[in-house]
Amino acid sequence: MRRREFLTLVGGSAAWPMAALAQGRALPVIGFLHSRGPEDAAYLTAGFRRGLRDAGFIDGQNVRVEYRWAHGQYDQLSALARELASIPVSVMVSGGGAPAVVAAKSVSSTIPIVFAMSGDAVKLGLAESINRPGANVTGIDVFTTVLDPKRLSLLHDLVPTTDTIGFLVDANYPPSAQQVTDAEAAASAMGVRIRVLRATNEQEIDAAFEILANNNIRALAVASSPYFDTEHKRLVRLATSHSIPAIYHFREYALAGGLISYGVDIVDAYRQIALYAAQILKGAKPGDLPILQASKFDLVINLRTAKALGLAVPSGVLAIADDVIE
Repeated sequence: MRRREFLTLVGGSAAWPMAALAQGRALPVIGFLHSRGPEDAAYLTAGFRRGLRDAGFIDGQNVRVEYRWAHGQYDQLSALARELASIPVSVMVSGGGAPAVVAAKSVSSTIPIVFAMSGDAVKLGLAESINRPGANVTGIDVFTTVLDPKRLSLLHDLVPTTDTIGFLVDANYPPSAQQVTDAEAAASAMGVRIRVLRATNEQEIDAAFEILANNNIRALAVASSPYFDTEHKRLVRLATSHSIPAIYHFREYALAGGLISYGVDIVDAYRQIALYAAQILKGAKPGDLPILQASKFDLVINLRTAKALGLAVPSGVLAIADDVIE
């Protein structure tokens, strides 16, 4: 080989990684901020990536996704949002409840933000209206907190003889006070009492189940909470070990052995926020994209768990179930 050819070959091979690196830096960046952790939210990120792929974006090829996880520690969200803003990102996606959206909004009034949360974005000061948000925030309302009363009603259908239902809330979750108020009103309308139990860590979750067992409370509604989602396997395991029929808000609880879950198809919601993020990358303004309302809901019943509890699921509840685990 001639020396000139050798130098050209070496120079070309050395230049190639630098060119690829430069191309990598040129990729648009999506910041993904979430209240949960990567392991227990893997099915959500799978839905998000599917939405990106449907819109023509693949992580590492023509877009880069930077993930930041709070692992149920809401006080970490603002610092994580600042990290993403400093990259900088072209659009920030926030999930895991209102705390993540508020944290994202607090660090930038210009970076487009797409959320998946339960709550009124107008009342929270995040948007001017549902149809035309107007500022830098849009997304999808996933109704997790507002469905807590409906879950109480479904649980009462399963255990109609109980006169007291436990209601476990995450005391650190900002909507928890309203969740309790709504649950108390729903319980009163059904003619039952609720025993409110508050937990913010593993020890308090364990203690709550001891209280249920010691007071012979034979039904439990677990209020929606990103922190509880990170602990969903513990919650299901404790309900099973104490033989307590319990209802939850996401399908993952029923798949893990929980008795029943009712809530939005959250994977589809994450697919939809990915589509919104893609539209923004293509030039759309978040203020022009109406805030969506989740329209797909799942009622999942785990018959194996019902049989283990000695519980007969009413035919009327089975008839409306979207999925029955046998």
